[in-house]
Amino acid sequence: MDISQLRYDSRGLIPSIAQDIGSGEVLMLAYMNKESLKKSLDTGFAHYWSRSRGKLWMKGETSGNTQKICNISYDCDKDAILLKVIQKGNACHTDNKTCFFNFLYNKVDKDTSNASILYELYDVILDRKQNPVEESYTNYLLNEGLDKILKKVGEESTEVVIAAKNASAEELIYEASDLLYHLLVLLVNEDIAIDSIFRELKNRR
Repeated sequence: MDISQLRYDSRGLIPSIAQDIGSGEVLMLAYMNKESLKKSLDTGFAHYWSRSRGKLWMKGETSGNTQKICNISYDCDKDAILLKVIQKGNACHTDNKTCFFNFLYNKVDKDTSNASILYELYDVILDRKQNPVEESYTNYLLNEGLDKILKKVGEESTEVVIAAKNASAEELIYEASDLLYHLLVLLVNEDIAIDSIFRELKNRR
């Protein structure tokens, strides 16, 4: 659809929601006009219109926390758009992953846990690599290097086998979680994005 067919407000703006394509987290709400939307489509990176400064800006132009666009959709009324992006670093200027970190209401049932925790954990490990924390076990592994990480992956794999042979669901869940964590450390150490694994699995399906 031609971008001129979208329904902009009286100022020529349309609300634009950015969502992490991997974790599904809603990252931020900003505004676009025809110019910033066209720029986003042309470059593949999110550009917005600053209402306070009255100018076009590229997300991450100063912080480096860019948003690579995977797809853009619009709602049924054509007056709001959704960008699914690969977020580099944190989306919020407060250095939070998402701008929506304050809660008016938050009742989380344990059954709502899903695969997004893998992205969350991957991001934590990546942050440890970029911003080391004293006495962090993750930093210990990363500092020791590949051989140490591989040894832990091997040990945890064996623990998973033992847990399965013991026919203990609780033990297997615990050991499988340890293995997944150490695999994520390995991926971060080798600069492999978790999306690469998901793409490979999807290709095999």
